Amino acid sequence: MRRYELMLVFRPDAPDEQTAGIIDRTTRQITGDGGQIIKVAPWGRRRLAYPIDRHREGSYHIVVFEAPTTSIVELERSLLITEDVLRHLVVRQERPARSRRDASAGEAEDELPSGEDEEEDDGRERIDESESEAAPAAID
Repeated sequence: MRRYELMLVFRPDAPDEQTAGIIDRTTRQITGDGGQIIKVAPWGRRRLAYPIDRHREGSYHIVVFEAPTTSIVELERSLLITEDVLRHLVVRQERPARSRRDASAGEAEDELPSGEDEEEDDGRERIDESESEAAPAAID
C-alpha cells in the first residue's frame, strides 16, 4: 500500500455537520477498500487564490492515509460528484529514506561525498567548456 495525502476544499457556507459527514464517508470508503487512515486535520477557512463558484474562501481539510492504488480512482469519482466539495487533490507521498540505524548491521555505512571536485563516472562523455564550438563564436 502507498501513502497518500488528500486535500479537500469545502464550500464556506456548508454546515460543519455536513462537512464532517463527507469526511466520515470518505474515511469509511478508504478503510472499506482496505486502506488505513493515518491522520485527519482541519485547516480551517482560508482565502482561495481565485474565485471558485463565486466563493472567495474555502474550508480546508487534510486526510493522510495508506491505501491500494486501485481505490484512489473510486475515491476521486465520489468526491467529484459531491456538491459541497469545491476542489480536492490526492497526492502520493514518498516514503522517507531509511535512517542509518535501520540499516542492517552487516552493511558498511556509506559516507556522504566530500563535495570536492571529484567527478563521478556515469558513462557519459564530459565536454570541457574550452573545447566547445560555441565559445569562440560568442567572443566574435
